[in-house]
Amino acid sequence: MVLENFEVGIIGAGDMGMLYARRFKQAGYVVNICDTPDKYQELQSKYVSLGLNILRDGYAVSRRSDFIIYSVPAVNIGSVVEKYGRATKVGAIVAGQTSVKTPEIAAFEKHLPDDVHIVTCHSMHGPNIDTKGQPLAIIRHRSDDEHYQMAVEVLGALESRVIYLTFEEHDRITADTQAATHLSFISLGTAWSLQGYHPWLNPQFISGINNVKVAMALRIYASKWHVYAGLAIMNPLAKKQLQCYVQSMTTLYKYMVAGKRSEFRDLVHQAADFIFGRDRSNKKILLEDDILDQLSLSQVPKEQSKPNSHLSLLCAAVCWFKMGMSPYDNLICQTPPFRMWLGIVEYLFCNEDMLEESIETALEDRYTQAEDLVFYTAVTGWGQCIELGSFEGYRERFEKTAEFLSHKLEEGKDLSTMIIKKLTDRNDSA
Repeated sequence: MVLENFEVGIIGAGDMGMLYARRFKQAGYVVNICDTPDKYQELQSKYVSLGLNILRDGYAVSRRSDFIIYSVPAVNIGSVVEKYGRATKVGAIVAGQTSVKTPEIAAFEKHLPDDVHIVTCHSMHGPNIDTKGQPLAIIRHRSDDEHYQMAVEVLGALESRVIYLTFEEHDRITADTQAATHLSFISLGTAWSLQGYHPWLNPQFISGINNVKVAMALRIYASKWHVYAGLAIMNPLAKKQLQCYVQSMTTLYKYMVAGKRSEFRDLVHQAADFIFGRDRSNKKILLEDDILDQLSLSQVPKEQSKPNSHLSLLCAAVCWFKMGMSPYDNLICQTPPFRMWLGIVEYLFCNEDMLEESIETALEDRYTQAEDLVFYTAVTGWGQCIELGSFEGYRERFEKTAEFLSHKLEEGKDLSTMIIKKLTDRNDSA
């Protein structure tokens, strides 16, 4: 049901803003949208055929809209709300679409009038995925029952799977599911870039789970850098997760090169038992062979594949173990990268032969140890950049790697989108 005489406003006409605008317009709502004033003419010529009300700025959107969504980078949320918040229509509902809610809520509380309602949200996926069936967090922060139900009704147009959270719960879960996941994928990309080779040409990246690594890393690097920078740097709860991943990587790599075989094995198996239990033969639930077999960007024949230590996956399990965290507890708010990440970790650890090959390769194969040194360096470099809170440093590192991988980014994004859709369809039919 569409609320009558109800207008939806979107401040920020980037990829996610336009995804929302299209869905709300398709549902039958009047949609007012703007970006920065210098893009007004460009937006008019590009999107007026969609039937959207293209307005000059956030003042115009805020004055007439009944439900206003700030779809701007997390790093800019404070300044944008400060600029346009005072123009908010009396009694309107205000939401944000940032991936970090603590600074967003702080901006709303500081700059919005007292006579507006705050019911914010977060579609926990990227703009290239249909909202239908994907997780959507709805967060009631300051609202009466009537306006809260109105917000839920409007957001229902997205046809997403709704999770109701507080903003503190949201930031804790996103830190647990996204911080180390993104660090792993972006570090893989940087390691390939530093070594000057593309993974689809390397025999170590042919098998199914390696193809998932490649496809998801490409997916991230095909996106906007600020999406991942905001989560890593601005989420106050992400730092502990990131530090643990870096420390776990350091411990594992030192055991590898120091020849501490028993310590390495013990740590990996302790993590495996903690997360997956001792009997893991029938544990695989996220990624099945029929999906993995469809994943391939490799230009190297499968029979020429070489063993891989899967150090990034071993480290993920050790990190969860050290934090005392079961990743399955957070599946309610899973993002596509996290589901893929947990899926390939699970696939490795629940295949005894594959896990043993991974451990032996890490401990015995000198070529693999040299490769993993570069990955270790990439992880620690990204960790330091995030620890320093350097958005500029993050952007430079991200864009340099994206440029190196540029000619495969769209293909990787399309492939990962296909797999994510298959997983979503499987969940819907389960």
